[in-house]
Amino acid sequence: MNISIHPLGDQALLIDFGESINEETNQQVRQAATKLDEQKPDWMIEYIPAFSTLTILYNPYYIAKKIRSQELLPYEWARTKVLDLLSQSSSYHSEERTIEIPVCYGGEWGPDLSFVASHNSMSEEDVIDIHMKGDYLVYMIGFAPGFPYIGGMDKKIAAPRRDDPRLSIPSGSVGIAGEQTGVYPIETPGGWQLIGRTPLKLFEADRDHPSLLQAGDRIRFTRIDEAEYKHLKEGEQ
Repeated sequence: MNISIHPLGDQALLIDFGESINEETNQQVRQAATKLDEQKPDWMIEYIPAFSTLTILYNPYYIAKKIRSQELLPYEWARTKVLDLLSQSSSYHSEERTIEIPVCYGGEWGPDLSFVASHNSMSEEDVIDIHMKGDYLVYMIGFAPGFPYIGGMDKKIAAPRRDDPRLSIPSGSVGIAGEQTGVYPIETPGGWQLIGRTPLKLFEADRDHPSLLQAGDRIRFTRIDEAEYKHLKEGEQ
């Protein structure tokens, strides 16, 4: 495993698993996160996985008490512990979930579908067809509670973020930004190009697992019409 570890302020360290964003690198991030879940180091406050990095927040005061007689800084001690942890075997396995996300494309549900189509010199139907055929992987959850950054979208329908971000985007909105697609789990400002909306609730704070999606999930988008959207939306309420 080719990694580098750097200090991030005086209470965190950053593990970098590589410069490329790909499934292999992201799997290494998830494997390291699993080891942290298994070990639950008492000096760690929390960890934050991303595309190709893993940030660990630690308690420098707690560490300082543990190493009082040693000539080590809290970061140096934490770095040594992390390297030791990463060298250990793990029960991690790459069993994947596939989550189907029904989407009502276009119209009031996807007001930017026409822009994405014209930007890529194709019809709206072509955009929808290509979007549904993507080989999708959730790389990370971030930005907003439960927001999935999903890779695997065909470059043919890539589109830039909006020049004028919306102040309020409805929950369930499916968007495109660059070569990524994602789903807004809650109502929030945002600048992604909206091509549709799903009736699924991706985030509910009172659920045992508030976020429906997690890093490592496979995603399959399916098409529904307005009547199906409203029927499924009523069932989610």
